Amino acid sequence: MSPTRAKLPFIAYPTTAHTVPEPLGLILVISSWNLPFGLSIEPVIGAVAAGNAVVIKPSELSPASSALLAKLIPIYLDPQAVKVVPGDAQVGQQLLDLKWDKILFTGSPKVGQIVMAAAAKHLTPVCLELGGKCPAVFDHLSSSWDKKTAVNRLLAAKFGSCAGQACIAVDYALVEKKHVSELVDLLKAKIKEMFGDNPRELNTVARIVNKHNFSRLRKLMGDPSVKSTIVHGGSFDEHNLFIEPTIMVDPPLESSLMTEEIFGPFLPIITLDKIEDSIEFIKARPRPLAIYAFTNDDKLKKRILSETSSGSVTFNDAIVQYIAETLPFGGVGESGFGRYHGKFTFEMFSHEKAVMSRGFLIDFWFRFPPWNDHKLNLFKVAYRLDVIGIVLTVLGLKKSKIN
Repeated sequence: MSPTRAKLPFIAYPTTAHTVPEPLGLILVISSWNLPFGLSIEPVIGAVAAGNAVVIKPSELSPASSALLAKLIPIYLDPQAVKVVPGDAQVGQQLLDLKWDKILFTGSPKVGQIVMAAAAKHLTPVCLELGGKCPAVFDHLSSSWDKKTAVNRLLAAKFGSCAGQACIAVDYALVEKKHVSELVDLLKAKIKEMFGDNPRELNTVARIVNKHNFSRLRKLMGDPSVKSTIVHGGSFDEHNLFIEPTIMVDPPLESSLMTEEIFGPFLPIITLDKIEDSIEFIKARPRPLAIYAFTNDDKLKKRILSETSSGSVTFNDAIVQYIAETLPFGGVGESGFGRYHGKFTFEMFSHEKAVMSRGFLIDFWFRFPPWNDHKLNLFKVAYRLDVIGIVLTVLGLKKSKIN
């Protein structure tokens, strides 16, 4: 919150300047159902720290969590500063019809368009966290330890993160054709090790959030051309809203599975002639929220960083970037825009106001009209703090023409 001093050109002497963060005003946070507490509370922390008042609209798809937020927040926080407004999509639309000073929305691109359209009526700035299809580039790793570690991290980021119902979960994997069999065997073995012979009974894989999303995922797998590519899993339990961790190899790229964000426990593996082709594969698609690359090849790492665009890039792990408050979290392009986490949340909900102050004692005569080449040249060298140039110009020894 402290003012930050700013450097000024010599021509402004004697002047002081600094930037001061000020609150934007009234903030609307529309959170998602898959991380109902984190995606609601974390933005509020930064918004309140920046001096704003906040209204939280939690997702109606996680009603128990929404009810708990509505019950507890008024007990611990001033209701004049933070308020929870639970409700369905109609309540959300009523909130969007009001004027806000900033809106943070986490959810699907389809609803994100509705939020932006509503915000545009009041010229309200928005931050959209939309997700997307996050790829995992799986390069050949010579060390067996590296392979097993990478597979562990890949599986945890896919099936361990709310059964894949997370915007930063791995959506699909890219691997060279000659290494796909080895990868599939490792995945199968590690799935059994992590989730047991019967994952539903072990209760380590999350359920699908509701029947609507369960039906959506079943429809993705109902395509015969997709179903024929399953190499592991594929069972559904509608009564318990449970879907077994499922792996498929080379499903059709034009299928809904490969064109829509999966948001479920399906891991498609796409094979490539060489791992470098993964860069063009990623570039040919909407920019993802995150790219995960498991590789020890420094050249490939540099190419991924320089030739692709994404909200974040993580090498040799996945999802862990989300828990680092010193790193900004946010998307780019189709995966959203704006960033928060830690201090970045404070900055997102603040306006950095420029403040300049000077006295009346000193003025440089050459800053005022009428203009001539001599005055303008003095202004030029003074702005650059070119002391020698100032002396030479005043003495008439430097007469460069100003164009």
